[in-house]
Amino acid sequence: MTILLSTLNARYTHASLGLRYLLANMGELKDQTRIQEFVIGAKTTEMVERILAAEPKIVGFGVYIWNVEETAKLVAMLKRVAPKLVIVLGGPEVSHETNEQHIVQLADYVVTGWGDVTFPKLCNEILHGPKPLMKVHAGMQPPMAEIALPYSLYADEDIAHRTLYVEASRGCPFKCEFCLSALDKTAWPFNIDNFLAEMESLHARGARLFKFVDRTFNLNIKTSLKIMQFFLDKLAANPEDPVYAHFELVPDHLPDALKEGIAKFPPGALQFEIGIQSFNPVVQSNISRKQDNQKAADNIRWLCEHSHVHMHVDLIAGLPGETVESFAEGFDKLWALGPHEIQFGILKRLRGTPIIRHTEEFGLVFDPHPPYTILANRDIDFPTMQKLVRFARYWDLVANSGRFTHTTPVLLGDRPFYNFMEFSDWLYKNTDATHRIALDRLAGLVQRYLAQILGETEAAELLARDGHAVRAKAGAKEKAQRADSVAPLRQARHLAA
Repeated sequence: MTILLSTLNARYTHASLGLRYLLANMGELKDQTRIQEFVIGAKTTEMVERILAAEPKIVGFGVYIWNVEETAKLVAMLKRVAPKLVIVLGGPEVSHETNEQHIVQLADYVVTGWGDVTFPKLCNEILHGPKPLMKVHAGMQPPMAEIALPYSLYADEDIAHRTLYVEASRGCPFKCEFCLSALDKTAWPFNIDNFLAEMESLHARGARLFKFVDRTFNLNIKTSLKIMQFFLDKLAANPEDPVYAHFELVPDHLPDALKEGIAKFPPGALQFEIGIQSFNPVVQSNISRKQDNQKAADNIRWLCEHSHVHMHVDLIAGLPGETVESFAEGFDKLWALGPHEIQFGILKRLRGTPIIRHTEEFGLVFDPHPPYTILANRDIDFPTMQKLVRFARYWDLVANSGRFTHTTPVLLGDRPFYNFMEFSDWLYKNTDATHRIALDRLAGLVQRYLAQILGETEAAELLARDGHAVRAKAGAKEKAQRADSVAPLRQARHLAA
């Protein structure tokens, strides 16, 4: 084994699609290459030991916003104990502003952007000469038909225990300035028949949970319909053996043909992630986001009322020009539409994104360390931003978790954002924590807070409806949800509710 492809995934259940693309496209070096994945939080010395045990000559690391700090420690230690080992970096985190990054200084080479062709070429030059003179190599984008698809490289273990990431296209035609896809010129599709043949093979091997990473699944409706029909055919052929698919959708593009297809899916088979980010037209203009807000709202409402899709809808706090008041207005509007989850994000400055052009005018202040979260801006000071960060965390624990489906609407009342903010402030005051709050304790705190508003008896009855009165009952409910659906557990809780 000469070349090792590695990365630190956010958790074990994530399987790196990027590494598998590289391996699939290694050409004559494929037999000398293998993948070794780790999980963030692993001991650096143990990772170094496992890497060196494989005796590679080259190690390629996928570097992302969530793993760059731990990967830098890993690269530094590898260079200490095995200085002749050649280390190549790739991935979105090192594809921009490379000269400023400590991890880049530690490594031998960097491939920016697309690595399918450039990484194998670089490895050939390292191994066989002439030795590359430049440290940074701009990734060459090949024609889509020339990229070998990686799906056969998902192992049986991956299929049985991990999320399978797939993509029918790369890129994005939109220019939202907080997103790295703003740098793309367009979206590039893979050949749909070849792609679906790969999905057929995965399904035949037992894959049942497919997460599409396409930025704009519903950009080409004919392709979208073909992909959805693939899953509908599987469901029709064997309804007792369900599949589950996750897609990212453009919110204001949902023609009738797509609605008809979506309406055919049974509960627990389909999940959509929809990026609204802001309902404020001024903010949308500031970040170059083109969106018909009325169409987007109508489509979300239709999906919630006329389909069985599990709905995740995204909002981002901290965007230039967004005040707390306008964010609250958008939040309340979105809550009224009825999605299962509102993904409350805090703006991050991804390297290379155009959002930094607003730094001076809007007073954007970002954390200099990953994940580069905004700390303050012209309209939201640091203490208020921290309150929003806590709101987002508690919202995920309570509203998005699916464990408080009857309690949450009462908690929010007729002022969803501000009522939950009051609860968030109270919860932080009484716990001084945003993490490591056990479910039993959280349920007790929610009941205690609501008792001040509803009275002891009504609050207790409300929590009991969500299964928090008796621990054993909650546990049995979770087990039943696992058995009834192929969907991830949190989605299954919403489905059961």
